[in-house]
Amino acid sequence: MNTPLQITARLRTPVTETDHVRGPADAPVTIVEYADFQCRFSGAAYPNLAELLRQRADTVRLVYRHFPIANVHPYAESAAEASEAAAERGRFWDLHDWLFEHQDQLDPVHLSLGVEQIGLPADDIGAEVGRRAHADRVRRDFVGGIHSGVAATPTLFVNDVRLGGGYDLADLLTAVDAAAPP
Repeated sequence: MNTPLQITARLRTPVTETDHVRGPADAPVTIVEYADFQCRFSGAAYPNLAELLRQRADTVRLVYRHFPIANVHPYAESAAEASEAAAERGRFWDLHDWLFEHQDQLDPVHLSLGVEQIGLPADDIGAEVGRRAHADRVRRDFVGGIHSGVAATPTLFVNDVRLGGGYDLADLLTAVDAAAPP
């Protein structure tokens, strides 16, 4: 009897101090999310991940990595680069949240207004996005995702193993509870 070869997709790019992390550094469970700010599925996962962090505050840390699918989402790269410009000012998660909460407003005019709404200098960030000042960072995340077998967004890794299930809250809680030490 032949059985199909099963390959478990693993995270190939380890988490470092340059990653965007929410949650305790010593959390026993790390979720690495590859996402696209303009992807409706990434947008659907966003509130579930936020609730997961709330319910398992001492157990989980979330790492966000960029995986803009530019041929489908025309504003995904500029949104990712704007979030990196915000990160330079210590405000990555503020803009991250705004981007997911306003996915239908990622064109340059609305993005600029969003940057202003969170209290950042829209002209400066717009100029950085315009000259692609943070493109290398976004590309590094994207390439790391490719090396880890990411082909769609969102893709989640729980303690370095790709999550095979969905990203609804029940699936996330089950995966975290299974990965957490007893």
